[in-house]
Amino acid sequence: MQAFEIMVTKVFKVKEKDTIRSVLNKFIDHGISGLPVVNDRNEIVAFISDGDIMRLIGKHNDYVIDNFYVIGVIKGDEDEFEERVQKILDLNVMAIAKIKVHKVQWNEEVENIAAILGKKQIKKLVVERNGVLVGIISRGDVIRNSFKGLLE
Repeated sequence: MQAFEIMVTKVFKVKEKDTIRSVLNKFIDHGISGLPVVNDRNEIVAFISDGDIMRLIGKHNDYVIDNFYVIGVIKGDEDEFEERVQKILDLNVMAIAKIKVHKVQWNEEVENIAAILGKKQIKKLVVERNGVLVGIISRGDVIRNSFKGLLE
């Protein structure tokens, strides 16, 4: 079994010029927890997850935002929680998205995908073909398809 046989092809994504506000709207509207970030050619340039945002809204003392690049997290002692959350909404997605994206090719074997998801301890892999985003595979996709028809 290969990636293209189990991947979800209706992939919600954001552009590299989008804000955290648009990311959060997609998370909430579609009940998802992570999105690929693509450029104008639909090439995968980053990935943003709910964990990236969680780290940002937590209370910290040693981080500041500088010119759309997060040197760390917004200072927690100086701002109230609501103020920090408000500031985060208009940040550029690339300020906190992970640039090192775990991805596989459209024809990757499912057993290799399972190994990557397990070893890297991640929930999703983006799937590309010829450098372009074509799908996404979650742990659930691998499990559902691997054991399909084998359970009573």
